[in-house]
Amino acid sequence: MLFTELIKMAALSLVANKLRTVLTMLGIIIGVAAVIAMVSVGMGVRSNVVNSISRLGSNMLIVMAGSSNRGGVRGAAGSITTLVYDDAKAIKDRIKNVDYVSPTVQGSYQVVYGHENWNTTVTGVVPEYVAIQSLTMQSGIFFTEHDVEVRNRVAIIGPTVAANLFNSVNPVGKKIRIGNAPYTVIGLLASKGQSTGGQDQDDVVLIPLTTAQERLMGITYVRSINVQVSSQDKMDEVQANIEKLLRQRHRIREGNDDDFNVRNMTSLMETMTQTTTMITLLLGSIAGISLVVGGIGIMNIMMVSVTERTREIGIRKAIGATYNSIMLQFLIESTMISILGGIIGIGIGIGVAKAISEFGNFTTVISSASIVASFGFSLFVGIFFGMLPARKAARLDPIDALRYE
Repeated sequence: MLFTELIKMAALSLVANKLRTVLTMLGIIIGVAAVIAMVSVGMGVRSNVVNSISRLGSNMLIVMAGSSNRGGVRGAAGSITTLVYDDAKAIKDRIKNVDYVSPTVQGSYQVVYGHENWNTTVTGVVPEYVAIQSLTMQSGIFFTEHDVEVRNRVAIIGPTVAANLFNSVNPVGKKIRIGNAPYTVIGLLASKGQSTGGQDQDDVVLIPLTTAQERLMGITYVRSINVQVSSQDKMDEVQANIEKLLRQRHRIREGNDDDFNVRNMTSLMETMTQTTTMITLLLGSIAGISLVVGGIGIMNIMMVSVTERTREIGIRKAIGATYNSIMLQFLIESTMISILGGIIGIGIGIGVAKAISEFGNFTTVISSASIVASFGFSLFVGIFFGMLPARKAARLDPIDALRYE
């Protein structure tokens, strides 16, 4: 009964000073909303990174030309001509626990259809590239091993290329020019959207690897070799075997640096996940500072409230109010401010996160954990910073309080 009366008294006190109550809650509202919005942004970044890497294959190894070691003058990975198609074939034939292998070459070219032209990335691949990259066809078919063997001039184009060259016309069966040579479009890829780095994954033309090497670029090497391992627990074993095989094929003596670099996508995903988690925690911590500031605001206002109501406190103590009941009354007031501010802040935070996702063309992930944590912290702040004013009120001497003007 007493607790119910204290809640009613606290509510009446807050309603009697509406503007002051709203301004006091503002710090909590902003703090909770900021925590939810910032954590949603951070988790959105993490989700984008994980999804982008997953599209490359979670059990992926990428062999790049060039050494990853430092010291002396070396070209960047992928910039040296040390990998050849036969290296990819050897990996496929001689390394166990490998599902797919796809060497690639790449270059920027102008693609022409009729009076339309478009500058895009032309990538030479083999049919296994479809499984490795998890590609799907919107229409048409992908080229075959026969097309690679006979160096056919066939092409698969992405939706961005199709939109700029053909508008709404189905491109399958049409002929385009790449490097002044005609290529027949036999397939249109389904859209994959943007990568984590903002690159348009639909702005691409895929052609047979040998066609790209011999007919388009005039080269004999490959830029990289994508290897999909059968299971994640075999990643380190397969990576070690590939390194051993390539050192033998490239006749690299013991003690000399590799002329290639094997990148483990699982390790990359773990590193990127850890990095984005740290970013999320940093954003949440920065936003959480505003909650502490809001708590200080609650303490200041409650101290003013105690001073204003000194005579009221003296009367209550004179008629029998205990230390605990006085303290509980002011704690209830500060807690109510935190609860109301937290609830409003949750609504605003979710709204801001959704607005960022809707209008900022950016994925946000609203986490129930961030909502519970921010609300719980706001409740703690209200109780913690309300403790000092409550103790001050409860420790007032009733005689001095009654004399207070």
